[in-house]
Amino acid sequence: MPPDPVYFDHNASTPVLPRVRVIAARALAEGFGNPSAGHVFGLRARAFVEAARAEVAALVGCDPDEILFTGGGTESNNLALRGVAAAIDGPIRFVRSAVEHPAVDRPIAAVVAEGRGEVVEIPVDARGVVRLDALARILESASGRTVVSVILAQNETGVVQPVAEVARIAKAAGALVHTDAAQAVGKVPVDVRALGVDLLTIAGHKLYAPKGVGALYVRRGAPLAPFAVGAGHERGLRPGTENVASIAALGEACAIAREDVADEAARQLALRDRLAGWLRGAGFVVHGAGADRLPNTVSGRFPGVRGSALLAATSAVAATTGSACHAGVERASSALIAMGLAPEDALGAIRLSLGRGTTEADVDLVAGELLASAARLVAR
Repeated sequence: MPPDPVYFDHNASTPVLPRVRVIAARALAEGFGNPSAGHVFGLRARAFVEAARAEVAALVGCDPDEILFTGGGTESNNLALRGVAAAIDGPIRFVRSAVEHPAVDRPIAAVVAEGRGEVVEIPVDARGVVRLDALARILESASGRTVVSVILAQNETGVVQPVAEVARIAKAAGALVHTDAAQAVGKVPVDVRALGVDLLTIAGHKLYAPKGVGALYVRRGAPLAPFAVGAGHERGLRPGTENVASIAALGEACAIAREDVADEAARQLALRDRLAGWLRGAGFVVHGAGADRLPNTVSGRFPGVRGSALLAATSAVAATTGSACHAGVERASSALIAMGLAPEDALGAIRLSLGRGTTEADVDLVAGELLASAARLVAR
């Protein structure tokens, strides 16, 4: 069998780290009781959950009781956005960036479709950074029923948004602030107090924990109501018996990130820039160049080369394009279109996202393979 390709798709999902697998296995063996039960088996399960809650809180700089566990980043976004809409009387006004993930776009659209509010879009500049001047104009008529949602690190381009400035402008106008930090937590230092947000989304499988677990930071006092109903788990805001093993795994992944997130970010940044340097030498255009970007992400294109064709021709790398494909028809990335790219250029995008296991040898191999494939495609 041929060897596996080099994995350059860490923004899609990350491998579960050995330490994380160990704690998950231990929680499966020892934490099988219901965390709500008062006997010893329930208390053991509850201990795993609360230890993990403390680790998640420590990573993002809040108190443990401000962390709710969910089934992943999408659920966290739904709980944040639909939950605020349910908790606030009257119509709600959502203000979101033009480069949000569908896990933010669609919950907002659902609330609007139900006739309970409206949505206003904040444009971005050519680098993919939200325009703060436009936000300020939008919020001139803000009220306490306004929620601003701006992604912390864009999933395709890796552009890190000025969320602290967004929050400052929004708070001055009396608005609530949510940020989808699924791509940022564990990759770069994140502090909810410094950001000034009310709600922040975390996804386990983006930071080396399993899929199907996430968390939501809820600032103490922020209005929030459950969008699903059941028993009183997670302060009555997220019903359903807790997924003890996956929650314990998320806590361990957060503990690992807290140990070395800055050093690991610096290591990956050097590799990212080495990769971009190789590719730029052959005319590769980096999306978001000049903006603050995640240290692990290179998004860009070889002019005249379709991204899907490039990756199909490069079996040595596992990566993704910046476009969506449904029923065999490619659609240009809405985030890249918002940045001003023509649809044909946007269809040239590929996203290369590095991780903890990425080495310099991996970078050099992948760069060489991509350069060779691009040259062949251009020559046709």
